[in-house]
Parts: sequence; structure tokens; C-alpha cells
Amino acid sequence: MDSSRRTLLVATSAAGGVAAVATAVPFVASLTPSERAKAAGAPVEVDISQLAPGEMMTVEWRGKPVWILRRTPEMLATLEVTESRVSDPDSREPMQPEYARNKYRSIKPEYLVVVGICTHLGCSPTDKFRPGVESGLGADWPGGFLCPCHGSFFDLSARVYRSMPAPTNLEVPPHMYLTETTLLVGEDGKA
Repeated sequence: MDSSRRTLLVATSAAGGVAAVATAVPFVASLTPSERAKAAGAPVEVDISQLAPGEMMTVEWRGKPVWILRRTPEMLATLEVTESRVSDPDSREPMQPEYARNKYRSIKPEYLVVVGICTHLGCSPTDKFRPGVESGLGADWPGGFLCPCHGSFFDLSARVYRSMPAPTNLEVPPHMYLTETTLLVGEDGKA
């Protein structure tokens, strides 16, 4: 084989290799998730320093509303009253992290972190924090959440009452405290 033919063969092979890489890079890049998709599943950092006792805030994580409720001592006291009325008082269903398997369903009793979607048909319950007649739910209502679509009641730990359409308590998402006033929703450091 003469040297000009060898040079042409090497040049053609190199050009073919460059073309193959140039074609493969965009194809491989298209298989990775977009920035929007990454952000949709990414953990959400939340500043809870301005959340007053008795107030609730909503953040979005994975396209779902996540409620963060700062409970008062009076709200926490109602959990003793509702304990016998709810279907899963200690949250034994496997839909929440281990640290939420208690009557508070939380890491810190003062803060409740739940996905605000009813486990029945995916409706969004409303807050009915005021106890008694003021709630519109009767004199014996201790406070909690009501799913107006099909009438499921949840207490202030988002535990579903017995004999309701919703089959389970509201979901507790993975979360952890980065500081005393900063919460990370979507990650709990267990992975």
C-alpha cells in the first residue's frame, strides 16, 4: 500500500470517527433528564422561621402540595382525643418514613409535614383547624382536615378517621431539618 493511500485511509477513518462522536453526543445527551425534570423531583428547601403557631404553609414538591403545619400545644392535645377515632393511630401503613410512625406523624411534634392530597381519589382536603361549632362540623369537632369531595375527615396529624372513604392517612414525604428553621422536603438522608 502506498503512503498517499495510507494517508487517505487514516484521514477518512478520523473524519468518520469525528462524525460518529458528533452524532452520538446529542443522542446520548437526549437520554438524560431535562433541567425541568430534575427540578421537579429535586428536594425543596423551606424556611419555616416565619411560620407562626397555628399556621400552615404550602410548598410544591414533585408537582404535589406539601403542607407544613406548626401546631400549637392545644392542637397537639387534640391528638389524644382523636386517637380512638382514627383507623391507623400509629401510622403503621408503609407509606411514610419510619420517623413518622407515631401519633404526631413527625420528627418534631410541633411541625406536621404531609402531602396535601387525599388518599381516596386525589382531591385536596381543606383545613378545618377551628374546633367546635365554628368549624361548621359540629360541636365535638376537635380540628383537622376535611376532604369536601367525598367527606373524609383527618385529625391534626393527618390521620384518617375510621369508616371514611379515604383508605389511609395522608402521606408523609421524606424530609429532614437542615437547621432549626430550615426544612428539606424530598430527602431524609437515609439514601
